[in-house]
Amino acid sequence: MDAMGLSAGTIEYRCTGPAGGPVLVFVHGFLVDGTVWADVPDRLGELGFRCYVPTWPMGSHTLALNPGADGTPAGVAEMVLEFVAHLGVPSVTLVGNDSGGAVCQLALGSDPARIGTLVLTNCDAFEVFPPFPFDIVIRLVRRPRLARAVLAPLAWRTMRDSPVAFGWLAKRRLPGDLTAAWVRPYLSDAAIRADVAGFAAGIRRRTLLDNLPALTAYQRPVLICWGADDRFFRPTLARRLSATFPDVKLVEVAQARTFLALDQPGRLATEIAAFLAEAARPAEGVTPAGQRSGG
Repeated sequence: MDAMGLSAGTIEYRCTGPAGGPVLVFVHGFLVDGTVWADVPDRLGELGFRCYVPTWPMGSHTLALNPGADGTPAGVAEMVLEFVAHLGVPSVTLVGNDSGGAVCQLALGSDPARIGTLVLTNCDAFEVFPPFPFDIVIRLVRRPRLARAVLAPLAWRTMRDSPVAFGWLAKRRLPGDLTAAWVRPYLSDAAIRADVAGFAAGIRRRTLLDNLPALTAYQRPVLICWGADDRFFRPTLARRLSATFPDVKLVEVAQARTFLALDQPGRLATEIAAFLAEAARPAEGVTPAGQRSGG
């Protein structure tokens, strides 16, 4: 793992693909890390894309934020934008999932110029931030001491496989070592629990609703690639979200739930690669310089 120092703290990340390739930055959700993207970044790296897969401070990170850092969703969005700025490229493709998709939407509201294209997989949107029953978990983790006691059973795989944890977020049973690694930092480190409390404190029902003007104003290409069997972020939410953006492609993927990358990594990588190839192609009748061809 590499690491990047930001004003809020140190962010660990891994990188795939050739230097100089089109840049993608992945944004995972709450209580998971970059492994939730499976081998999607590796597949895209083999196709020539430069993929950065950070572990954001949402509960599975091992390096706590600096004291006083803004760890709310809006604060994490600023970290994403600062991370992008440090890469030294004009713009990137943001790829978001779950509450990471909410963070990507908030980044649009802060500095859309750095986001050349956007990919959203199953994620929070509108008033669904987060969906039931995870809204109960979010309220709970705002009180770290109580949450540590109540969530201690997550150390057991049976609890992690339950519907109120990770059990219904993927079509197949997730590997025990994978989900154990996701919850271990939260259960073992008070500083990580404090970061999570700060993140949860910034989640409000109106947060994404108030940010909607940024989505409607975003004129660049957007791909919404959605697991069609999601019990929490249903396809109707994806269709509502797709109607918000001016330039959007919606793809619904069968046999996939919230963790689309774990359920259908090949399909997700293929859809992202095709979308970015199309987005990079000059419009018909327009030269790369932006002047219309022909007499």
